[in-house]
Amino acid sequence: METIEIYIYGASGHGKVVYDVALRLGYKIKGFVDDDRSKKKLLDLPVLTFNDLVCKGFDIALGIGDNKVRHKIYNKLKSKNITLVSLIDPSAIISKHIVIGEGSVIFPNSVVNNSATIGKGCIINTGVIVEHDCVVGDFAHISPNAALAGGVKVGKFSQVGIGACVKQNITIGENVIIGAGAVVLKDVPDNVVVVGNPGRVIRKNE
Repeated sequence: METIEIYIYGASGHGKVVYDVALRLGYKIKGFVDDDRSKKKLLDLPVLTFNDLVCKGFDIALGIGDNKVRHKIYNKLKSKNITLVSLIDPSAIISKHIVIGEGSVIFPNSVVNNSATIGKGCIINTGVIVEHDCVVGDFAHISPNAALAGGVKVGKFSQVGIGACVKQNITIGENVIIGAGAVVLKDVPDNVVVVGNPGRVIRKNE
């Protein structure tokens, strides 16, 4: 089987863990891409600029933790007809009956169960549980060890914090931050920050 060569867009902490997933999947990582021109090397691999990347013509994995920045880079790459790969760590348990959008990454020991939908450019981080019939919107981030019970909907650009739990059939709006360890028992509107047990809105997320 031919080894597929890719670059990772994002020469930072999140890019490094995406690198590990890609290695476990058998990809050959040619280097990183970053808009910070001061970065020259990461993990002994070259860091290129976007203009260098366009000349190379390889596929890309998204290694950017910030949801809005990841969306911006996704659109920039798509405008140049660059192929974005989705990565699923070999240790993840993934139903055959799910949908995973382009450019998403599912990290080690995560579980994504039957009839779930993962949007474009999502991060399903280490040890996450996404139960049956959940919908994770584009460019959302489910942080390590968070759990979504069955039928949960998470809106575009939202982040569910580390160790947070969301009760079944709850809808979380767009551009929401669910704090670390929060327990979400009722629907959450757009553009807010929720913390605590039970989860409560503490402010707008501007």
